[in-house]
Amino acid sequence: MLIATDPTTGEVVRQVSAAGPEQVDAVLSSATSAQRAWQDRGPGGRAAVLLDVATYLREHVEDLAPLMTEEMGKPAGESRGEVVKAAWCFEHYAQHAEEYLADEVIGSDATRSYVQYLPLGTVLGVLPWNAPFWLFSRFAAPALMAGNTCVMKHDPHVPGCAQAIGEVFAKVLAQHGAPPGVFQNLPLETPAVADVIRDRRVHAVSFTGSARGGAAVASLAAGEIKPAVLELGGSDPSLVLADADLDAAADTIALSRIINAGQSCIAAKRIIVEAPVYDQFVERLHERLARLTVGDPREAGTDVGPIARADLRDELHRQVRETVDAGARLLLGGELPDGAGWFYPVTLLADVTKDMTAGCEETFGPVMVVMRAADAEDALAIANDTEFGLAASVWSTPERGESFARRIEAGQVSVNGIVKTDPRLPSGGIKRSGYGRELGPHGIREFVNAQQVWVGPART
Repeated sequence: MLIATDPTTGEVVRQVSAAGPEQVDAVLSSATSAQRAWQDRGPGGRAAVLLDVATYLREHVEDLAPLMTEEMGKPAGESRGEVVKAAWCFEHYAQHAEEYLADEVIGSDATRSYVQYLPLGTVLGVLPWNAPFWLFSRFAAPALMAGNTCVMKHDPHVPGCAQAIGEVFAKVLAQHGAPPGVFQNLPLETPAVADVIRDRRVHAVSFTGSARGGAAVASLAAGEIKPAVLELGGSDPSLVLADADLDAAADTIALSRIINAGQSCIAAKRIIVEAPVYDQFVERLHERLARLTVGDPREAGTDVGPIARADLRDELHRQVRETVDAGARLLLGGELPDGAGWFYPVTLLADVTKDMTAGCEETFGPVMVVMRAADAEDALAIANDTEFGLAASVWSTPERGESFARRIEAGQVSVNGIVKTDPRLPSGGIKRSGYGRELGPHGIREFVNAQQVWVGPART
């Protein structure tokens, strides 16, 4: 049974039966039988479907967004924005996939030689709870436009979101006379995923989640010699150098840390500040964070909603208490509130060092960790001293920021701006933050056969 609990109240709001072996078999068979017809529609035919998916999402924002607020606590405004962003992703790939996958002519001894990009078959997407609509779109839009069929295994804590996504596609596919197997929701309990990955009807896997989960998926996929893309956790650094615009940096870093109650892989997690501006910057962060309102995510005035699950809140609080016990200064928050739901206060920890819990582990919640660096080179060394390598930001002059970006060990760096995912640009990590890329032209080429074609006779 897949159970959704409202983190605002702690009450169960939905229960969905998990798929059994017969349903799994039917879903995979349907995806397999639909793939050739979907591929044969060509880029234009597939784009027409994806554009209508985008239109449906935009027209039904007020129906779809509340599901996220209910099942994982995302503030209502952020939920609406996420549905719109998902629509944008489908629009982007509908409009640009043909360009991204155009044949690439390469000279050789052939009369003509080139690479063409062909679908692999069926792609399984294993998705987390923290951005149910956006993460589904960035897995599905490129894979579908490349001619693959998709099976979505969403997180068991957001079954209503997953069911609604499946219904969106069922309606749009039916309108176009396309087989329902093109995209399907597969409601599975997590232990059952392994057998689906092993199934010969699944040809590739896209996984977003923890490093531990990613390691398990990678091992299973590798054992079956199937490609996988892993987007895993991060302990993302924001480097604030002495020549930064401190007000702009504080505004953006504070926002980055509290979006989705801080439950984002690419949120600013370790704020590394050069010593000459350290105290000033901590004051600016305190001022901005202290103004934020934690409360019911359905209310318009709420900035930060609850943590998605009780166990996640307990883990976050452990990290905070261990860090304070190790000598960090607790300037804001840090105490479990009374009352219903799984709320956690906006928390500011200063003077954190790399050997403290919050300085070396990923914190998934509204907890700001500030670290002092002796100088810019020390800031860079602290930033890279982590097992993660997902994203980072640098605050300095644009020229200096770009020079630092080349030396930061991360898959994505923003200079004087917020770290975000954008369908036009590739996103992904290195080290224990995963491998492969989603989005942009790089993302759509992850799940294709880059087929070399040599046409004779040979040239002499």
